[in-house]
Amino acid sequence: SDINVPVSKEENILSKTTATDKETIILNGERLTEKGFIYNSDSAHHIQEEFRHIKRKLLNNAFGLAAKTLKHSNLIMVTSSNPNEGKTFISINLALSIALEQEKTVLLVDADVLRPSLHRELQFESKQGLLEYLLDEVQSLSDVIYNTNVPNLKLIPAGKAHHLTNELLASTKMAALAEELAQRYPDRIVIFDCPPILGVTETPVLSSLVGQAVIVVEESKTKLNSVKKAVSQLDEDIAVGFVMNKT
Repeated sequence: SDINVPVSKEENILSKTTATDKETIILNGERLTEKGFIYNSDSAHHIQEEFRHIKRKLLNNAFGLAAKTLKHSNLIMVTSSNPNEGKTFISINLALSIALEQEKTVLLVDADVLRPSLHRELQFESKQGLLEYLLDEVQSLSDVIYNTNVPNLKLIPAGKAHHLTNELLASTKMAALAEELAQRYPDRIVIFDCPPILGVTETPVLSSLVGQAVIVVEESKTKLNSVKKAVSQLDEDIAVGFVMNKT
């Protein structure tokens, strides 16, 4: 998912919404499909099927019987032991799969604030986002939630880098954000594309704010000891699942 595809000016146009000054982020379906993302029913069938299996368990945890045993069951963090295992690819496809097929609103948050990649993968210009909210540079959360041309998909970009970037993820403001998202939108799935666990002390802190974690494991490359070490750092009360990637 590291392919850089050039985007023409026409494809990168952001249309203004009528209700607010904020721009709607326009996703180019053709480009996304080329890069292996599930944008419509014409996407690669096997990828769609695989994500149906993955999201079924997550949705059951979020809204089924298991939800009663989990705090913030509708908040899901996607992470990996180490960088470059494909967690952003999984985050985006998971969000698209749920938004397109389940008719549930999905909020996709770029919480990998040190190495943000949602804007690169989805090919939109970087804009105000999570970091501006955590730094109190915007008035409200709604200022950094962007609509997209996928009706049920909303985005919070990472925002502009700051010298306290990772520390902000462990702040009380971040905890309050998670609480607000869980309480204010209980019927919405919120997916956080988080930093890798090993080497980023704030990622385990994030696990205490969510109900579920998806650990992306790169086949034939990620060492079992790395996975065990990573998972041991997560909050023990959350539901943890694994996705084997790049198979």
